[in-house]
Amino acid sequence: MVKTQATPEQSGSPSARKEGSGVPRLLLLDGHSMAFRAFFALPVDKFATSTGQSTNAVYGFTSMLIKLLRDERPTHVAVAWDRSEPTFRHEVYDAYKAGRAETPPEFPGQVALLQELLGLMGVASLSVAGFEADDLIATLAVEGGAKGMEVLIASGDRDAFQLVTDTCTVLYPGKSLSDLTRMTPSAVETKYGVSPQRYRDLAALVGEKSDNLPGVPGVGPKTAAKWIAKYGSLDDLIARADEITGKAGQSFRDHLDDVLRNQRLNALSTDVEIGVPVEELTMGAWDRPGINTLFDTLEFAGTLRERLFSVLGEEDAAGSGEGSPASDEGFEVELVSPVAGELGAWLERHAGPDGRCGLAVTGSWGRGTGEITGLAIATPAGTAVHVDPAGLDAADESALAAWLADPDRTKAVHDAKGPMLALAAHGWDLAGLTADTALAAYLALPGQRNVGLGDLCLRYLNRELSPQEEGGRQLALDIDGGGDAAEALRRDLALRARATLELADALDADLERRGATRLLREVELPLVRVLAAMERTGIAADRAYLDELEAEFAAAVRQAVQEAHRVVGREFNLGSPKQLQQILFTELDLPKTKRIKTGYTTDADALAWLATRTDNELPVILLRHRDQTKLRTTVEGLIKTIADDGRIHTTFNQMIAATGRLSSTDPNLQNIPVRTDAGRRIRRAFVVGEGYEHLLTADYSQIELRIMAHLSGDESLIEAFETGHDFHSEIAARVFGVPAGQVGGEERARIKAMNYGLAYGLSAFGLSQQLGTTPEEARRLMDDYFAQFGRVRDYLHEVVEQARRAGYTETMLGRRRYLPDLTSDNRQRREMAERMALNAPIQGSAADIIKVAMLDVDAALREGGFSSRLLLQVHDELVLEVVADELDAVRKLVSENMANAYDLRVPLAVSVGVGPNWHDAAH
Repeated sequence: MVKTQATPEQSGSPSARKEGSGVPRLLLLDGHSMAFRAFFALPVDKFATSTGQSTNAVYGFTSMLIKLLRDERPTHVAVAWDRSEPTFRHEVYDAYKAGRAETPPEFPGQVALLQELLGLMGVASLSVAGFEADDLIATLAVEGGAKGMEVLIASGDRDAFQLVTDTCTVLYPGKSLSDLTRMTPSAVETKYGVSPQRYRDLAALVGEKSDNLPGVPGVGPKTAAKWIAKYGSLDDLIARADEITGKAGQSFRDHLDDVLRNQRLNALSTDVEIGVPVEELTMGAWDRPGINTLFDTLEFAGTLRERLFSVLGEEDAAGSGEGSPASDEGFEVELVSPVAGELGAWLERHAGPDGRCGLAVTGSWGRGTGEITGLAIATPAGTAVHVDPAGLDAADESALAAWLADPDRTKAVHDAKGPMLALAAHGWDLAGLTADTALAAYLALPGQRNVGLGDLCLRYLNRELSPQEEGGRQLALDIDGGGDAAEALRRDLALRARATLELADALDADLERRGATRLLREVELPLVRVLAAMERTGIAADRAYLDELEAEFAAAVRQAVQEAHRVVGREFNLGSPKQLQQILFTELDLPKTKRIKTGYTTDADALAWLATRTDNELPVILLRHRDQTKLRTTVEGLIKTIADDGRIHTTFNQMIAATGRLSSTDPNLQNIPVRTDAGRRIRRAFVVGEGYEHLLTADYSQIELRIMAHLSGDESLIEAFETGHDFHSEIAARVFGVPAGQVGGEERARIKAMNYGLAYGLSAFGLSQQLGTTPEEARRLMDDYFAQFGRVRDYLHEVVEQARRAGYTETMLGRRRYLPDLTSDNRQRREMAERMALNAPIQGSAADIIKVAMLDVDAALREGGFSSRLLLQVHDELVLEVVADELDAVRKLVSENMANAYDLRVPLAVSVGVGPNWHDAAH
């Protein structure tokens, strides 16, 4: 019997820390101080949710707290916070802390989130009116020391050094959050030349800039420390002030009032009425579901969540996780090893059609292929078998292949597309897939960025997987070497298979509760096989043509560089924002763009704006340089990904976009520009492969607008589609009250922007940016639009309000997107969530429809015995490779299946094109 169990000692749970030492250990954190450190340690632009909520301070603070809990193992913990109202120090000195830089707007909202998280963790957050966090910490430190506690203070405020004793240590942050210096009595004396008891005296002499407490001019820490060492204390120094000679002595006497004021203000209060005895500051029960919900809202990846749960431990959880009772055990499985030739018999007895099995695969996969290094099957009864593909005899390999390909032998796999590719490369088919735990989690938790097996086991089963068990994709199984290491790797893979099986059951129940079971079984799961086949097939690429394009774009980049150097009169780095700022706004004195942290922005929008405000050539040259550089980079990336078979095998991602849209990586074929001639030329590199005659492309015409008409039920909008006229001109005619034939190009463009803007949740400000008008003009245009299409306005209002009540939006096929920020007190986050609520049902429904179309087209091709095949899905477009004598039949098959993928009030319109390459097949 193989069993793993996360014991309290291993997980670093509070109970382990209590038992680890006879002396209670009190950890006190200065909340604002450490949160500010976290805020400035992590770039704010890299840590934000899709609704615009900054999260860098929350992430950094949480990471630091996890490290403290893990390394220090405190028995008691509290976080003290400053308050917004003045303290007693402001009453003494009204300029106290005046002149501080304005708090970054991205910071304050994160404090409330941190306090919410601490509450969910069972950690006390403390504040008292009229006092600073330092005073609460000083009070608790003194009380804790008096009661025999060892005290640790995490703070970036040097005033805390006056609290340091043999039993009280300050953990002072260095250059990074993880770099905490232990300020003991000897460390304080070594760094500042005074004992902790005299640090307050030194600070009074030197002053504290951050608190707006000026010190004695000309007196630095070394001079102050020398005086204190000589005279014993600040009081003695003041009593003998006349004995100090030189300019420093006179400066001291001239500023004696400032020194006395500083000494009074930097003294920490040790008698604050906090209301909580220090012995009651143990960590309380923590709320796993609450933390999961908050982390989902903050869109934190699974790594931080796993680290936090690991350090909190299991037995102090306030309640069960989602879908399974709480447990302090890991996963348990009996690993068996059938003798050669007996694998088929074992599979028949233990992995038959009566119960689903868990399947886990190790190896590598990507770019349409892969290899297997190990495979494990876990049965419902708790047994499991590990298989080394390289060591199978003919009988066992045949039996395993038959079991894998049997649709009646149902299986649960985590993130099945990769293993499916690896199995296919080995010549094995995978059928009977009734659960993909990664896909199921994606549908249940579309806002979560990480759907790793370990994270999901913690969330749904309250159980942990070791890093080895959680691995899977690139886990090396050196079973040829034998020994304990090989046996451990076999066990880990078996436990992964077991965990997948148990997790699948929990996720089945959760999807049923969320109404997503049908979407998983009828759309997402069948699509795994289709996408795997498309990745294996790839699309042929003309390498010679791409090489020519790369050379052409490289030459254009060099020319742009030369022209820019000519205009400026010297060489400079066109990719350096700092140098561009110096040249554009200082040397050339061009109009200032939007102010940013490092000066004035030089992004593409700013350069385009500059180009309209000046006759100088440089902004236009810089824009051309960026365009050509991007095109060259795109082509270089394509060349690098051409496989030995002459084809490019992109990877399709089902679990990235919360709306359900597929994405493409390695290379990203959705990122190829199609609105410029240069971008369209890149598509010519994608050609028909050997044995085929045509590329066929088919896409939906105005699918988002047709869905909006369907969902809103607006009769005027539906009628505009039914006229058969140009849709945007027809809408413009109705809005502007003119015949359709008299609609000008500008009017049509404005209404086209409006049509798509509404489908994408565009605000009046966003529309004004697109049209180059004022928000007021855009608002009037929207009012004119809604005067003609009132049901659209009502629908857009209703969808937001319904989502606000339910907490989520829903597509026509039941795909949900959860938007907790719809009820946020933060206006920016709430408005961003409202735009998502407008966008998600339309964009998500379009994503669902194209997926259904892919399934129907693929099924029709297979059932009809066609040799033609699906290659790509890009946005609303399908690309197929067609043999010569199947063109007419495939054209009809694709058009009909795409048009009938969903029955809308406005029929789906499909455009089809054919050609020798992707560009020429456009329509």
